[in-house]
Amino acid sequence: MNSVTGDVGGGNVGELGNMADQVKEFMKGAAEMSVEMAKGCRDIVRQTLGNENSFLVKYFGKESYIVSRIRGPCEAACQRLKCFNDYLPEDKDPVHAWSVICIVLVLAVAALIVNTENKASAPLVKKVSLHPPTATRVLLPDGRYMAFREQGVPADRARFSMIVPHTFLSSRLAGIPGLKGSLLEEFGIRFITYDLPGFGESDPHPKRTLESSAWDMSLLANALEIKDKFWVVGHSSGSMHAWAALRYIPDRVAGAAMFAPMVNPYDPLMNKEEKRRTWNLWTRRRKFMFFLAHRFPRFLAYFYHQSFLSGKHGQMDKWLSLSLGIRDRALIEDPVYEEFWQRDVEESIRQGSAKPFVEEASLQVSRWGFSLVDLKLQKKSRGKGILDWIRWLTSLLIEKQEEFTGFLGPIHIWQGMDDRVVPPSMNDYVHRVLPGVAIHKLPYEGHFTYFYFCHECHRQIFTTLFGTPQGPLKITVVEEDVTENI
Repeated sequence: MNSVTGDVGGGNVGELGNMADQVKEFMKGAAEMSVEMAKGCRDIVRQTLGNENSFLVKYFGKESYIVSRIRGPCEAACQRLKCFNDYLPEDKDPVHAWSVICIVLVLAVAALIVNTENKASAPLVKKVSLHPPTATRVLLPDGRYMAFREQGVPADRARFSMIVPHTFLSSRLAGIPGLKGSLLEEFGIRFITYDLPGFGESDPHPKRTLESSAWDMSLLANALEIKDKFWVVGHSSGSMHAWAALRYIPDRVAGAAMFAPMVNPYDPLMNKEEKRRTWNLWTRRRKFMFFLAHRFPRFLAYFYHQSFLSGKHGQMDKWLSLSLGIRDRALIEDPVYEEFWQRDVEESIRQGSAKPFVEEASLQVSRWGFSLVDLKLQKKSRGKGILDWIRWLTSLLIEKQEEFTGFLGPIHIWQGMDDRVVPPSMNDYVHRVLPGVAIHKLPYEGHFTYFYFCHECHRQIFTTLFGTPQGPLKITVVEEDVTENI
């Protein structure tokens, strides 16, 4: 029993001895490297600052006042620390060796502190979640399915119907962010949002154009049994679909409400001053992305896969290369907005394909197939042919009303004057070519602040469009007297 115990104890002592030897050898190696570094540093200091007239000799020399005051405490400390000199090589100067070791130790601790702070301050990367399908879908005549979302009052009680195409990197879940159902009920509004082709749960379109986008809107209205005209709502890049609806299906549209509407920045009708004021507010990266979309749209897929199609969440302004004002910046940093934004993005990229985003970016900067001037309300010009003259004479005889071209309904635009995403200069151009448009300028507002999560703003918008709220339509039930023959 004793022999076993003695063996175990001897083994422990041997292990401790080996550990001590390893530590000693490590300290010797570190000391040797430190001494060599110290010698090099010492030579440099002697050559540059070690002369009699240098700053160091004057204030820190052996006869200086500062050295005389600290010499005593330093010598006492050195006496106490002499026991550690045993770990240094015998041929090395302890003063030089330990000074270098202390410097290296301080630098190592500083590096660890900085690295720890960076890791603590770095935001956690959140992965994109895939949610189960939740949308209601309608079958279009060409066999495609379109996903939509319906809010507000039911069809049989709606005074007004509104259809909202979403912006780039968005979905049917957006609509007017923060819009309350009680406000829709108060004004009697049926509010419909839908996924553009290839976004969310809508099937892609094989040859998507702005004209096909307008007809998709009309087909959706038919499928949802909207018999009267509907209002179209457009925000930012989603407004190009609203412009298309005014051009291609004007008979279905009652009016338009647009918020910082985007127009083609390459539109040839924009003058040099309007283009200059527009492009100067954009970041270099955004200008480059517009250039790619205009000239080489296929290259956009690479950048999209590196950002919002990477499977990880990120900041909207970095993904879309946006320059934001103070109020817009404060809004996107709000947790309420962040939660909304991340869910909307997850729905937008559900299909994981870059193609619909490339199509959307390309549509924005390519030829639209129409000009905003085409929407201007004006008398229909009379042709120069014989049949045109006959029609004109016939209209005079039967007192036929004059025909007009363009969009007959109202167009309202709300524009933040601190908007750097869609600069006010864009809507200066809109007002120049469409003088009948009602533009509501919003001082101090940005691109998002008036449209997102602002209940009073939403009330002002609906009041401007529809007047005093009258609530939903009342359903009248006709009672019939049934006479029973006994």
